[in-house]
Amino acid sequence: MANKEPVIQVKGLYKIYRLGQERVRALNGVDFVINRGEFCSIVGTSGSGKSTLLNMLAGLEKPTTGEIIIAGEHMETKKENQLVAFRREHIGFIFQAYNLLPTLNAIENVALPLTFQGVNKKTRTKRAVELLKLVGLSSHIKHKPTQMSGGQQQRVGMARALVVEPEIIFADEPTGNLDSVTSEEMMQLMRRVVYEQKQTLVMVTHDDHLAGYADRIIRIRDGKVISITEKTEEERRKMAESLRAKAQEKKEKVRGEQKG
Repeated sequence: MANKEPVIQVKGLYKIYRLGQERVRALNGVDFVINRGEFCSIVGTSGSGKSTLLNMLAGLEKPTTGEIIIAGEHMETKKENQLVAFRREHIGFIFQAYNLLPTLNAIENVALPLTFQGVNKKTRTKRAVELLKLVGLSSHIKHKPTQMSGGQQQRVGMARALVVEPEIIFADEPTGNLDSVTSEEMMQLMRRVVYEQKQTLVMVTHDDHLAGYADRIIRIRDGKVISITEKTEEERRKMAESLRAKAQEKKEKVRGEQKG
């Protein structure tokens, strides 16, 4: 279960763009807190400001005014080279379009962020294999992206996000390119990994149903937070138990098919 230690704090966040003589408020005074170990969904329609907000949190865009504090560090005051270093060491990303390198197999794609950290090949390969097993891809570790389905590629993307043991994972519409059944499976996997790895995950989505997997749901409209809802500890516990049971049932089904 998530504890009450804030890992993300957003205070008075504004992002104003100039379009000719007009001033467009993409974010219009946003405030919220996300605790360590939580799965948080940021939900809104196209143009609501949710993608701008994710970019701000990840240090990809600078706010006009306001504070973004991640793991005790102020993102809005960092220079570009400091932001690059912070993302490399502390943040993992899951992308809608997977963003896997087609010439690399699953192990190599997952291990790539560790290469940039200077980790030796033996260690990064071992870590990559462990995470590919965690996301259910034991039999696909040598496969290249073209040899995998969309759901399998997104699992590789999730393993890649986890490999640096980040403070936070940001996921931008991670099921946007998946069918409804695969989307459901991916969300169950993400939810289970958050519980088991005590990972903080912030997901942007337009889908209310998928957002329902989160501990905390932040709804945004016209650049403003219109509501924040949070699951109780009992609701979180029941969901964790349900997902563990589903994962066990799937394992047993696979074993039965292999024996058969």
